[in-house]
Amino acid sequence: MAYKLDKKMVIGVSSRALFDLTVENEIFERQGLEAYCQYQVAHEQDVLKPGPGFRLIQSLLRLNAYCENRELVEVIVMSRNSPDTSLRVFNSIKHYGLPITRAVLVSGASLAPYLNAFQTDLFLSAYEDDVQCAIDSGIAAGIICTEHNVVPFQGKEQVNIRIAFDGDAVVFSDESEKIFKSEGLHAFEENEEENAGNPLAEGPFAGFLRKLSDLQKELGVANCPIRTALVTARSAPAHERVIRTLRAWNVRVDEAFFLGGLEKREVLRAFGAQIFFDDQSIHTVSASQAVPAARVPYRKEKTSEREKAI
Repeated sequence: MAYKLDKKMVIGVSSRALFDLTVENEIFERQGLEAYCQYQVAHEQDVLKPGPGFRLIQSLLRLNAYCENRELVEVIVMSRNSPDTSLRVFNSIKHYGLPITRAVLVSGASLAPYLNAFQTDLFLSAYEDDVQCAIDSGIAAGIICTEHNVVPFQGKEQVNIRIAFDGDAVVFSDESEKIFKSEGLHAFEENEEENAGNPLAEGPFAGFLRKLSDLQKELGVANCPIRTALVTARSAPAHERVIRTLRAWNVRVDEAFFLGGLEKREVLRAFGAQIFFDDQSIHTVSASQAVPAARVPYRKEKTSEREKAI
């Protein structure tokens, strides 16, 4: 019988999201592909340091120990590396004892066609084009910030998954955010008050949040190792629609912060987020100084045939 992924949470992670490849990426950008390949082969026995997504991936994989009947999480390395240059990544995976056995290695080609093939629920990468394609295909994805790697690796750390999300254009659609941008704060708040009872449309991370919520229910509320937070610039009176939307979705969020434009970084630090997803780089760059962060690009609108003709 073929191996099945349909009952698992599938996480696709690039090598740069999983490990610190700052030096290697600089070689690629300054000296080109051949120099990068030569360097990786020459150093394939050198263990890579953990990258910005390492702790999240490590903790998610440890969830599998919580269920005797089945594995809850599958992590797949999805990389633009070639098979020949990938041994260093696999050697590092083995060194840290990560139970990752599957990989997609495309030698510089686009990863987009393979995300749906592997039923990916979340894709983390430092390469914007692949993340954009994932978002356009309806898959939750984030461009992980690699400028800061502030969270040290702790090999004996227990399972403790803490994931934080922005609201509009991440968990929810950007319908209300568009009103704010075009008409200002007053119009935005009026709209949210008038529509407090109408659930917001789903954003790119609604499905992933729902899957996390389902996992929480399966593992049990008491001592659940997964904790989620909504960290949004909204404040009263715009808070009510958010709460009612999550209630309508039957989705659990453990903590919510309605900051009304206050800085998010220190709240995320206090929460201990292993990753924070936001649609605006001003927030992810700031947050990444305290916790791992990833920017969620806006979904590109499909061009109609009539528009193409014009």
